[in-house]
Amino acid sequence: MAVRVKDAATAAKKFVNNAQVAGPAYTQGVQNAGPTWAANTKAAADTWAQGVTQAAQQGRFGAGINSASTNKFQTRASTVGPQRFQAGVAAAGDAWQNNTQPFLNVIQGLNLPPRAPKGSPQNIQRVQMIADALRAKKLQGSQQ
Repeated sequence: MAVRVKDAATAAKKFVNNAQVAGPAYTQGVQNAGPTWAANTKAAADTWAQGVTQAAQQGRFGAGINSASTNKFQTRASTVGPQRFQAGVAAAGDAWQNNTQPFLNVIQGLNLPPRAPKGSPQNIQRVQMIADALRAKKLQGSQQ
């Protein structure tokens, strides 16, 4: 049985419309940095990997969480976040649609076995089929 999904354009419109009411406009932060950013970031890939590995070995991720206050997180997230969320999501609508459509196509192309009664292992198998197909698609995209 094929899985019915909304098309990406409809889902993207809902995504953007819902975000429009989620917070004030997001101001664009970085302009004209694309080519320099890309070149420098690609050149730093090995350095990034070494730094992440070292930080993990030294427990710095957890230490950073311990040093940050819950109050600071909540204050910043509730005062700065809403101002940036709405416009950012609106600007991302087309990219979201384009990046989501291939995954919706994967789901739509699946032929799942029929649903079984609640709690049945067959239902988990349906979910696993979807999860496996989506994971394969994601890994396929990351190897290009």
